Amino acid sequence: MISLLIVDDHPVVRNGLRGMFSADPRFEVLGEAGDGAEAVTAAEHLRPDVILMDLRMPNTDGVSAIRELTRRGLPARVLVLTTYDTDSDVLPAIEAGATGYLLKDAPEDELFRAVEAAARGHAVLSPAVATRLLGQMRQPAAEPLSQRELEVLDLVAQGRTNREAAKQLFISEATVKTHLIHIYAKLEVGDRAAAVATAFTRGYLKPRP
Repeated sequence: MISLLIVDDHPVVRNGLRGMFSADPRFEVLGEAGDGAEAVTAAEHLRPDVILMDLRMPNTDGVSAIRELTRRGLPARVLVLTTYDTDSDVLPAIEAGATGYLLKDAPEDELFRAVEAAARGHAVLSPAVATRLLGQMRQPAAEPLSQRELEVLDLVAQGRTNREAAKQLFISEATVKTHLIHIYAKLEVGDRAAAVATAFTRGYLKPRP
């Protein structure tokens, strides 16, 4: 019997998953959690074989929870079950340590097989997610940001204007604008906000304590 912890901020979703798995003798639902912090606490206490993890939740999100579970060395396999299949959702979850990634529209039998495979330590990806990852692997590697571009981007993330960034870096405001143009091109974005968001997603910038 495979033991489960269900993590989702919507009670209706948790109840539906609990009912589905509890009705099958191959599975045992040990508990539920409404956000990532609750999931980590419950996982330490209950020690499930598999955690069904939503990603976008209030307070502590799924990726942060997966990172913390990995950091603590908890043995549970994490199977992401979410509505979202964008690069900004898929890659961070897998990099954080998720064993699998499924979409919530997966048929019941597919979900059961995925949980069984995850419990054995096998990687599980929905076809849509696998296609997206394969497509990304086939793309040429993006040109990395230079050290000066990283410095400019870090100041932008702190809310500095072009003039303020120029003053702090002892360069002209025109040079800052040139660096931003290069940053937009390399990150394939069109404005400051998108550049900062993409930089965090790709690991160029780290959250400040």
